[in-house]
Order: sequence, then C-alpha cells, then structure tokens
Amino acid sequence: MKTKIIFTAVLVSVFFAKFTFSQGCMEAESEDGVNVIGYIQPTYDYYFYEEDDFGNTKTKSNSFYFKRARLGVTGSIPYDVSYYVMAEFSPLLHDGSAYLLDAFVTYAPFKKYLKFSMGQFKSPVGLELNTPCQALHTIRRSTAVNVLAGPFRDMGIMLLGSTDSLFGKKDLISYRFAFLNGSGMNEWDDNKFKDIAARIVISPWEWLRIGGSYRIGKQDIKINGKVQNKRTRYGGDIEIEYKDFLIQGEYIAGQDEGTEPATGGGCGGKSTLADVGDTWNRDGYFVQAMYMTPWQLQPVVKYETYNPDGLDYTYLYHARDFGQSTFTFGINYFINEWTRLQINYLYNAEETSSDEFKNDAFSIQLQAKF
Repeated sequence: MKTKIIFTAVLVSVFFAKFTFSQGCMEAESEDGVNVIGYIQPTYDYYFYEEDDFGNTKTKSNSFYFKRARLGVTGSIPYDVSYYVMAEFSPLLHDGSAYLLDAFVTYAPFKKYLKFSMGQFKSPVGLELNTPCQALHTIRRSTAVNVLAGPFRDMGIMLLGSTDSLFGKKDLISYRFAFLNGSGMNEWDDNKFKDIAARIVISPWEWLRIGGSYRIGKQDIKINGKVQNKRTRYGGDIEIEYKDFLIQGEYIAGQDEGTEPATGGGCGGKSTLADVGDTWNRDGYFVQAMYMTPWQLQPVVKYETYNPDGLDYTYLYHARDFGQSTFTFGINYFINEWTRLQINYLYNAEETSSDEFKNDAFSIQLQAKF
C-alpha cells in the first residue's frame, strides 16, 4: 500500500512537471497515428453575494455547469512534424457554440533545441497562463492574469525550445518567441500591426525556475482618423519545488493607451473602445503554496491582488472598477492519474472607500481527462 501511494505521488508530480511548460494543453500518449485527447470539468459554484433592496442577489447565487469540455487530436508526421487541434464544447462561452481553441503545426528540425509552430495557440506570457487548465492548482486563475495576460490565444508563428546539458544543467534555459495577429482567438482581422510576445525560463537548479515575459502590440482600430489600442505587458515569476512542497509567485503589469481591453476569460477576449489618448497602468500578483500528502490530498493556499487603475473588469460575473485582494483556500484530491477533485473557498477583500461587502465564493470541480 505504501509503495502504491508513493508511486501515485510521483506520478502526479511528473504530470505537473510535464505540462507546466508544454505548448498545448495536453500531449499524445503515443507517437503512432492519431491520438484523441481531451478532458471535462463539471463545476459547481456558490456565490455569497449581498441582496439588494428588493431581496434579489446581485448575481446568480449558485449553479452547476461545465467550466470546460474539450476534445481534440494530436499526432506526428514523418519527419519532425507534429500537429495539435483542440476544440471547446462547453456552453459557458460563445453563445453555447463549439469553437476552435488551438490548432497548430510544429516543425522540429533541431529536436528540443528549436521548434517552429504556426497556427492558433496560447500566448507565451506568464506562468499561470501557460499552465494548462487541467493542471491549474486552483479552480480559477488569478484576476491579474485573467485581465492582463489576454488575449489568451492568438494566431501567428512561434519559435520555441530549450537547452540540454548546457553547463551540465538539463533545461537550463527554455524560451518562446511569438509573432501574433494581436486580435485574439478566432479573430483573423486584417490588422497591419502585429504583436510580439516572448517568454524565457531559467532553471539553475532542478528545484528552481525563474521566468520573465513581455508582450507589445498595437491594433489598427480608428476613431476620427486616429489609431488607438497600444498595449504593453511584462511580468516575472518564480517556482520553487522541493520534495512534496511547491511554491509559485507571479507579477504581471500592463499599460494600455486609448483602449480598455476585455478580460481574458480563459480563452482570449476582444477589446472594447475607449477615448483616444487615455493611458492606464494596471498590475497585480499572486503567491501560492501547496503540499502533496501521502494520501493523494494536496492542500493549497493562494493570495492574489489586482490594481485596475479605475478600469472596469469582471470578477465572478460582477463588474467593478476597484482593487481587490483574494485568499483562496483549497484542497485537491487525486483520485487517480486521470481524475481529480478540487474544492476552493475564495475570501475577497475590496479596496473601496465604503465598507467591505459580501462577495465570497465556494467552488467544487471534478475533472476527468482522457
């Protein structure tokens, strides 16, 4: 029994290490032929929102739904070519219609050292964004990442790779450099401007990873003959993994000129117009720690904060324009290699001139991947 528990814990740790820096959300189990991949996340949310003067809550009080329901294929073609396609079937977004999430072809003439990917894929910005959704340690990503890292997905070309045995260190440096439309997921507008996004991760020791990200771009959106929508994103992150302990932290900041971008929402987002010439500076960060016990239970504590610089954003279906800090208390139970149960309680503290109001949340998510 003890051997089985140890094996499961090692398997879980390998699972997270494998996917944290992979390009797609999932990878093929075999190199022979087409591999069908996917996962579902049935979720239950309960919101502790205040009631208005008429006894109505300010948002839906509780609901069962699919946070994600994804199905795709991946495979290899001789020689050094692979493909990846993933679709989202959850009715939560895009009016309930299925839509293309990822679709790219990768050519790896120099193996892991240098690869070329072209298609639609996740933007190489930040640690938490580039952690696949089925490998997140909490049910939802931090607010700063949701708002500032978008568009989460875009169309373009990316160069990526990692070193091997450089200075005697395996994967000492991992990198990604992308040239993107900048218009977001499934938005292939004729934009003469393009975004440039880059990410580098340095791992001087196996237990330490330090990352940095940068993205800049401008959209060809015109009001009264003026071009607007220039955005800049930058951030840093750190990950410390020692035995069964894992600590992560990430800071992300952004400057927007002449537009107010919509939140990423987990799948990208469109920009909404604002007054030309305005500039906003927003930032936020999160820190989280977790411990894998011998019983396949992993308690998680996360603290995050976000400064919107007066811009509207959406948090749990509720619009606001003030800063907020959130504590997430959670536990992950790994039933087996493919199935995981997550339970989160979110305690929110608002940075407003008035008293703090009720808007905490409780979530349960059961995940099965295949």
